[in-house]
Amino acid sequence: MLSLIVFLPIIAGLVILAVPSSQKQIIRIVSLLAALAQGVLAVLIWRGYDPALPGITAGPGGSPLGSFQFVEKVPWISLNLGGFGSLNIEYFLGVDGISVTMVILTALISAIGVLSSWTIQKQVKGYFILYNLLASAMMGCFVALDFFLFYVFWEIMLLPMYFLIGIWGGPNREYAAIKFFLYTLFGSVFMLLVMIGLYFSVLDPVTGNHTFSLVAMATQSNYIKDAILGPDNVFWRYVAFIVLFIGFAIKVPMFPFHTWLPDAHVEAPTAISVILAGVLLKLGTYGMIRINFPLFPEVFHAGMYVIGIFGAINIIYGAFCALAQKDLKKMVAYSSISHMGYVLLGLSAGNSEGMVGALYQMFNHGTITAMLFLLVGVIYDRAHTRQIEKFGGLASYMPVYAAVVTIAWFASLGLPGLSGFISEALVFVGAFSSVTTRPIAMVSVLGIVFGAAYLLWSLQRMFLGQRRADAAYDLVVGEDGHEHIHFHDWKGKIDLDGRELAMLVPLVLITIFLGIYPMPVLGMLTASINKLVQVLSPVVMSQM
Repeated sequence: MLSLIVFLPIIAGLVILAVPSSQKQIIRIVSLLAALAQGVLAVLIWRGYDPALPGITAGPGGSPLGSFQFVEKVPWISLNLGGFGSLNIEYFLGVDGISVTMVILTALISAIGVLSSWTIQKQVKGYFILYNLLASAMMGCFVALDFFLFYVFWEIMLLPMYFLIGIWGGPNREYAAIKFFLYTLFGSVFMLLVMIGLYFSVLDPVTGNHTFSLVAMATQSNYIKDAILGPDNVFWRYVAFIVLFIGFAIKVPMFPFHTWLPDAHVEAPTAISVILAGVLLKLGTYGMIRINFPLFPEVFHAGMYVIGIFGAINIIYGAFCALAQKDLKKMVAYSSISHMGYVLLGLSAGNSEGMVGALYQMFNHGTITAMLFLLVGVIYDRAHTRQIEKFGGLASYMPVYAAVVTIAWFASLGLPGLSGFISEALVFVGAFSSVTTRPIAMVSVLGIVFGAAYLLWSLQRMFLGQRRADAAYDLVVGEDGHEHIHFHDWKGKIDLDGRELAMLVPLVLITIFLGIYPMPVLGMLTASINKLVQVLSPVVMSQM
């Protein structure tokens, strides 16, 4: 089932290859059907996963990463390297509670991204082939349990994203695409070095061979040889942790590696901004949780305070930058940087409350920020501008749009009753529960205040009050004697149409439902996070 959910978009891409370029509607429908089928499989995996089951193990010590199910494990590449030993790479897939949550999020955002791409007219065939390749690579990263396989999927993501921004993006698309590619490639090189070092430091507990298995790598140190990254080589383990952490931090993006994100978001087409914020950023923190922390738990414990500081910087710095923006899309991009800081803060706490909050924030941020970028795309399609100062009084003429924006804005600032509140509350509970991160949490609370400032200020300027003199729309008197809004060059329906409602309504319902009853996600996460926290605890590390 995992192989099917990973490669289904690639199969759709191969089908699209056989479709004539002139048949744009068929190409769109094929992509949508593949995305919907992915969604069905994701729901089946979610329903079939049982957190209470033990899952696979990596030997007598069990699996420190949690209970993995739906496992697929077969030999992939096996080479004899002579004096250097052998190369053993496996096609190894599996999911635990963390992975299942991200699989659901990826399938949801991928389907919504197809609907958002429906208006793409330029080279439609090439666009959807690249889009489907990106969807497969993202899903593969979340289910891969072999480090080499994870790295392959990670690298595959670079290619389609580079072209999707560079060809279908805005006026400065080439610059944004190259900047995104170089930053991410820089982090990938770091990851490659650590991956090779770990391979020659870890033995499979069953076969006794070197392995890329993430489960074996994270198991107690009796399966780790005294090699360059063995438990006795403290210096190199610190170096490996830092290098690997930087590789994932670039993707988050964590300050000071964040500068590629606003450019990429502003220039990317709406659907790609949705994918980028909704899923790709989560791969950075997912990599930390799945690889970085459990492989080097003693280094994580020593660096919790530093990680928390960077999380606080993200929260406050991102909020300040968002407050200064005139471009609506750039404001949402900086808000995304700020909200990913809450994830870093929760992870730095090192306890169950903080880490569950961080994972829940990853899921909620994926749905909320996707909704925000979709809403930015809706208004840009009509007005051909994203300048906040070009609007005013929109609520009178686009009431449905204004209502959805209000829900998304309040969910982003963490209003009780919406999903963003639960995750941020858990993050702060975890951060305040830890003596290490408590002072950082006290400072980070200011991010909520600044977040409310830029969100409410933009809401007031765009939707309340009167139309500005140089607004992006005119008011015309209709046959009924009432004023109606008229966007320049816009011939369609002013308020949300059926396709746009199909994109936004599911996200609105999820945001409200998980704000009232979060257990469908929290229940899936808790067992896996508790297992990870146990591995990261100083008591367990002292026994390693």
